[in-house]
Amino acid sequence: MTPPRAAGDSGRLPATASRRTPPAVTLDSVVRTYGRYAPWYDWIFGAVLEPGRRHLARTVQQLAPGTLLEVGVGTGLTLARYPAATHVTGIDISEDMLVRARQRAARLPQRRIELHAMDAERMAFADASFDCVVLPYVLSVTPDPARLVAELRRVCRPGGHIVILNHFSGSRLWWWLERCVTTLADRIGFRSDFSYEAHVLAHDWEVVSVRPVNLFGLSRLVVVRN
Repeated sequence: MTPPRAAGDSGRLPATASRRTPPAVTLDSVVRTYGRYAPWYDWIFGAVLEPGRRHLARTVQQLAPGTLLEVGVGTGLTLARYPAATHVTGIDISEDMLVRARQRAARLPQRRIELHAMDAERMAFADASFDCVVLPYVLSVTPDPARLVAELRRVCRPGGHIVILNHFSGSRLWWWLERCVTTLADRIGFRSDFSYEAHVLAHDWEVVSVRPVNLFGLSRLVVVRN
């Protein structure tokens, strides 16, 4: 069976377009960058990426998992939107981002929320710890996406769901935007040339659904069964 694909991917990069090779993403560079941008993260990325987070939260509401892991919880923008009965664990590599996430969690005293500083490529959780794992805008900014996927699959129970919210290559607009914000893109590890085929379809999981989200459908919400 052919896995589902998102609509609106006809705008490929021009054949003559030069592809810039960004600097290698390292753990230290990610920590430094998100520490620097933590005070302004919600202002810079909050509204722009809000539609995708909203669709992600609705998807989780429909799945109604007993336990959920959010990888890259950041400032906790999605915490209040998960099902009230779900035990939510959030991890992030940046303590500066987690300071703000903990403030948000403190305003939800009836929810079961725990937050940890942790490298998602080397998680401390036991195998099959979670019914559902979500990663909003993380897959393309981690140093080793393949290793991250392996860890996601390890901590998600067999038959559980992994929900990926990310941009993927194939859009002229993403290519243009990335070139307009080259310095910031390099610092946060943004990759405009990030293949859906290589980072989603290449794995032996079941792609349940794919839908374009955010302005002009620049991102995709991908649900897979582990």
